[in-house]
Amino acid sequence: MADVVPWHATPPAEVLAALESSADGLDANEAQARLSRHGHNVLPSSPPRSATSILIDQFRSVMVLLLIVAAAVALATGDVIDAIAIAGVLVINAAIGFITEFRARRAMHALLQLEVPRATVLRDRQRCDIDARELVPGDVIDLEAGQGVPADARLLSTTELSATEAALTGESLPVPKRAEAVLLADASLSERDTMVYKATAIATGRGRAVVVATGRSTEVGRIGDLVQGVKETRTPLEHHLNELGHRLIWVTMAAVGAVVGVGLLRDEPLARMVELGVTLAVAAVPEGLLAIATITMAVGVHRMARRRASIRRLPVVETLGAVTVVCTDKTGTLTTGEMTATTLWVAGHEYTITGVGYGAAGDLLAGGASVSRPLASGLEIALRTGTLANRADVVTEDGKVRPIGDPTEAALIVAARKVGIERSALLRDWPEVGEIPFSSERQLMATFHRSAGGGLVAYVKGASGRLFALSDRMLTPDGEALLGDAERAILRQTNDVLAARGLRVLALASGDVYAPTEAALRGLTFAGFVGIVDPPAPLVKETIARFSEAGIRTVMLTGDQRLTAGAIARELGLIEREDEVVDGRDIEALSDVELTKRLVTVRAVSRVSPADKLRVVDALQATGAVVAMLGDGVNDAPALKKANVGIAMGGRGTDVAKEAASIVLQDDRFETIAAAIEEGRVIFANIRKFVFYLFSCNLAEVLVLLVAGIVGLPIPLLPLQILWLNLVTDTFPALALALEPAESNVMQRPPNDPKAALLSRGMIGSIAFYGVLMTAATLAAFVWALATPERSEKAVTMSFLTLSLAQVFHLGNARSSTPVLAWRAVVRNRYALAAVALTILLQALALHLPALAQILRTRPLTLGEWLAAVGFALVPAVVGQALKLRRGAGAPRPSRHRGV
Repeated sequence: MADVVPWHATPPAEVLAALESSADGLDANEAQARLSRHGHNVLPSSPPRSATSILIDQFRSVMVLLLIVAAAVALATGDVIDAIAIAGVLVINAAIGFITEFRARRAMHALLQLEVPRATVLRDRQRCDIDARELVPGDVIDLEAGQGVPADARLLSTTELSATEAALTGESLPVPKRAEAVLLADASLSERDTMVYKATAIATGRGRAVVVATGRSTEVGRIGDLVQGVKETRTPLEHHLNELGHRLIWVTMAAVGAVVGVGLLRDEPLARMVELGVTLAVAAVPEGLLAIATITMAVGVHRMARRRASIRRLPVVETLGAVTVVCTDKTGTLTTGEMTATTLWVAGHEYTITGVGYGAAGDLLAGGASVSRPLASGLEIALRTGTLANRADVVTEDGKVRPIGDPTEAALIVAARKVGIERSALLRDWPEVGEIPFSSERQLMATFHRSAGGGLVAYVKGASGRLFALSDRMLTPDGEALLGDAERAILRQTNDVLAARGLRVLALASGDVYAPTEAALRGLTFAGFVGIVDPPAPLVKETIARFSEAGIRTVMLTGDQRLTAGAIARELGLIEREDEVVDGRDIEALSDVELTKRLVTVRAVSRVSPADKLRVVDALQATGAVVAMLGDGVNDAPALKKANVGIAMGGRGTDVAKEAASIVLQDDRFETIAAAIEEGRVIFANIRKFVFYLFSCNLAEVLVLLVAGIVGLPIPLLPLQILWLNLVTDTFPALALALEPAESNVMQRPPNDPKAALLSRGMIGSIAFYGVLMTAATLAAFVWALATPERSEKAVTMSFLTLSLAQVFHLGNARSSTPVLAWRAVVRNRYALAAVALTILLQALALHLPALAQILRTRPLTLGEWLAAVGFALVPAVVGQALKLRRGAGAPRPSRHRGV
């Protein structure tokens, strides 16, 4: 029924008729029958992912499967120690990923937190308090200030009713409500003044409404369906690692096939060829890659936690480095979420009010100079009017300042406090004797006060047009003057100028009256305007500029009207032209293809619905953009889940938003996401560095075996020795690369291209170059050792030591695209120095500790042999640094490409 009847545009009597209900509500039997048909008024929820499911996910990548196969082959050929070592790598990798991701992503589960436990309903013509789960369409409910709305409902009557709908619509201010039908059948959610919605709250007044939707059929329930409908996709790193895994399978098969084939053609023993094939397979697979990648991201999680960003899904750490578009909610994200009076216009003069939020810190400025008491008569009257025609207050609880009542009225209280005017003191001198509360029909609020002389004075605030009609005089620098047509035109123009700045403009007026009634509000004196805004949060503008410098576009998504959205966007430096703002209605009218084209120039979207936000994110992703979405409301949840990186506010964010997101900002500061993106870029750069390092080391191992097999040399390395190299010699330096500090220009570079292969052509060229250098050094040492008297015992040990040292010294080539020779550059990463020292120590133990030497089948070497191995091993590092010095920048490479 709700799908075919536009409830907000239908008169109350017709709504009741359509729902087969009445103003007295339903009887108990009918309510029970409807409950059987419609079900309980609860939101559907999916249980959180089980620990078993999260654990299984850690073993689904191609790289993991490749390691499992390598372990199985080692076990099948009797290399139990090899198999155990590889299994240990798999366990470490899975443990790190499991622990980090144990907090499951339960977006729908969080919707349960929005349930309103009780509701006041008319049943059998009696008001009663029931469990809100038992509400059904057709129930008539009563609503009061401070109460959560238990279901979607059409208002039947209201008394000064307003609702806070920011979590659902993004509208920053409480929305006045009324019972009269909205004229527009296609009004947006935020414009349906005759409706109240589940998951919102009543801010002021009271009302009676008829329930039109419960449970899953409510607007918040539909958002839940949108969240459930969004399928999660792989991050760029997960895609890259799977791609690498597929490549490694073919490379390994080709290498093993080539060596075994050549050996069999040369009538080599089958057992020797099988041993060599297994050794090659172990050499080709970088066993430490997955663990190091996981540890790198875990380190990133720790770094981001220190910068107040909590990561809920591990691989998203790397995705941050590829973000090209940041879509963000406005209220409470780009703005403070605290209404602030910033402008006061009185008697032809404009005053600036400094300070943000509800704290009393700030000044009243005229022409840049501070205004202090005693104030000019007109200014005093204007501030008194805003303070007395008011029902709000500002209190401090647990060290936090917060408003009580309407945030707009609280902003007027704060503005007066900044010049020492307190409502309590005013009431002692001007005791209140009556009130006309605000309503959307009346468009004003008035309070009546007894003056010192015994007269009755009305203080009024409200819509400009309404107060123009009630005023026949105005304040001027010289006192009061008649308000003629010319003066009214000036006031209208002033109102329009203030509104164009994105301010919510309230008019102020006062005057002597004969009675505390609405009819007596005539012949008032117009006092001035006050401009109120939800101001930009600190450092937001600077962060947006920083994003722009980093090649990242910022798009604001807000429930505010287009004029307000445009003003805020201009103030933040987001837009320069009006065509960069698009309205939610425009989005609904565009096809997916048209929307994708339109978003190329759009930087702000107004009156946007949850479905619109989801479409915007989807359309941006269709262009190849990597989208980060920031939000805090229920209405943001689908887009948060759909985005490549969903980011929720931790303090004021709803549970739904937090659970749908992959990152939660603990400090609710917009600039924190810039810090997170910077960390993401550093992590991606470091991943490239250790991938380059590991693959060049593994290629050297493969080439050593391949060349030795082809030319007929003895096998220079044993399977367990290669596994030792991969898990010890390679791992610690690679971990040091994962901890490499950020380069100074990381946020001046363009975003990482998520489509670009992790192993680009240029990087493959560099890997081949260094792999060949390390192969040559190792085989040279091997051949040199074969010529010595004890060649059979020591040649394999010599090649093992030389290759391990060559890989350790190669760390300097991988750390930077510039030379790492100056002491400052050397010590910049203290972990690299520690890794070099530790690896050399472990290598010495591998040769000289009897128990370990027996397992690895190595022999002790003399000091001369150690020096010879060091000499051979230094060749790749020296050549690399020399070429970098000659080129000035860029790692040596046979093909042209930028950086390692």
